[in-house]
Amino acid sequence: MIAKKIFFCFLALCFSLSAMAQLPRTNIYLFDLTQGDDGGLAFTRPRFLTEFNRNGYNGDPSFFSNTELYISVKRPGETQTDLFRLDLERNAKQRVTETPESEFAPERMPEYYTFSAIRVEQQGRDSVYRLWEFPINQLVDGKPIFKYLNGIKAYFWLNSQEIVVYKEEDPSTLSIVNTSNDKISTIATNVGHVFTRLPNGNLAYVQKSRYDDWKIMEKNLYRRNEPARTLIETLPGAEHFSVLPDGTMLMGKGSKLYKYNKFIDDTWTEAVDLRFYEIRNIYDLVVSPDFKLAIVAD
Repeated sequence: MIAKKIFFCFLALCFSLSAMAQLPRTNIYLFDLTQGDDGGLAFTRPRFLTEFNRNGYNGDPSFFSNTELYISVKRPGETQTDLFRLDLERNAKQRVTETPESEFAPERMPEYYTFSAIRVEQQGRDSVYRLWEFPINQLVDGKPIFKYLNGIKAYFWLNSQEIVVYKEEDPSTLSIVNTSNDKISTIATNVGHVFTRLPNGNLAYVQKSRYDDWKIMEKNLYRRNEPARTLIETLPGAEHFSVLPDGTMLMGKGSKLYKYNKFIDDTWTEAVDLRFYEIRNIYDLVVSPDFKLAIVAD
């Protein structure tokens, strides 16, 4: 376990360190996902992964492999979020961080032997969001990835040197940062904090507006000077989405999951209603390479 001496979730992104004690109760569910020849989706083998913290906060699921899921956890009575590793084969869990600070948004780094997470450090009265890296084997302490850059609320690794980062400014910004020289290139403003890579290598993100006509955009990462193009409008007021290997998009709203494949669907099509599993509001979703679907919901 990373030593106590050392200092990505959807909802954790929205709160300061003091407010993290107020995080609502959420849980994480796992389904196997099967895709038919007609594009239809089947959701099987439902599993409830967070029985150990049923009445606490659970979020930021991230597949480090097909059998390892890292998550952020805040138990009732605790003041900070810590990272846990869930072994999906053995139905076991391991606490990864146990520090005075909060960590969230774990992601495996491209070189495989390390992972990153956002740490909320307290500097006087201010909460500073800084991106850290840690060894997978936890034999040594972690360290900040950037010397000066902070305020990162969400991120995504493009490769070993480039990261897409989201900052909650006014307006919010989406930028590509080079870790070797800290060079920042802003690619979009007034955006949501959910973004991912498409099967073609481009970046998909949510472009917001003051109205409900939010759009999922595609940014060409190989020709970055080209403007982004619209893929589809989001469901009203929704911004959490995930992308399957064939390009099919999944988006949650309430207890329902919707799918969209530009080659099959004209618009979002209801894929499943998960009320049977006592899921009322879907906050986040992520798909593993072998088609497991992890959902954060209350």
